[in-house]
Amino acid sequence: MSELHFPQTTCAHTERRHALAPEADDAFRAFSKAVFAEGALDVSTKQIIAVAVAHVTQCPWCIEGHVKAARRAGATQEQIMEAIWVAAEMRAGAAFAHSVKALDVMEDDAAR
Repeated sequence: MSELHFPQTTCAHTERRHALAPEADDAFRAFSKAVFAEGALDVSTKQIIAVAVAHVTQCPWCIEGHVKAARRAGATQEQIMEAIWVAAEMRAGAAFAHSVKALDVMEDDAAR
């Protein structure tokens, strides 16, 4: 279904993006490689985090890429789904927390 709404990245896109800004493209690739390398967190955990963040940022390309990377790194379907639920709760929690702004505005409006 994503093909209907979001174009798939092609080799031509990758080459064009690099041709237009090679230094930035190389730096981004190196940064990404460093971020997702084994460290204090294992690769699977990093990819599970990326899946959750991709759902919060609502990037379909990131969701697809990081779900696949998480599975390759050994994450289970259950771990991935649990991470998505954590992301959903955090997103909902932010909306709930920001309700304080609406409450304050309504209180100020009622006081006038």
